[in-house]
Amino acid sequence: MKALVQRVVSARVAVGDETVGEVGPGLCVLLGVAREDTVEDAARLADRVARLRIFENGEGRFDRSVLDVGGEALVVSQFTLIADTAKGNRPSFSGAAQPEPAERHYEAFCAALRELGVEVATGRFGARMAVELVNDGPVTIVIES
Repeated sequence: MKALVQRVVSARVAVGDETVGEVGPGLCVLLGVAREDTVEDAARLADRVARLRIFENGEGRFDRSVLDVGGEALVVSQFTLIADTAKGNRPSFSGAAQPEPAERHYEAFCAALRELGVEVATGRFGARMAVELVNDGPVTIVIES
């Protein structure tokens, strides 16, 4: 499982003309689920994301998490994060989980974040989405389970 975590001022995701998820200050998390991932991996990764200290303290140091600052998280499923680009110019997605287990793990990740106290908005699993965000910093971190 791979999470691309961005510290944001705001973020939103739309399907067509409909906004399906939107957050203010906090995180935008693009989440990729691999074939070998488990629900337990989702819970562990959610814990790491929630406690990731990428928000500044009063001295300007990265010392606070989304939990510490009371931020929100927009979580968007993105199987393309699992792409293998080792051969040729066309990425292979054979390592990505099939839709049914991927959606189950995606939902488990979101539920685990909520249980930790993070307000979570989501995209629509399997839909073609447009994601807009204002990256704060910019700060972008990749975390793998």
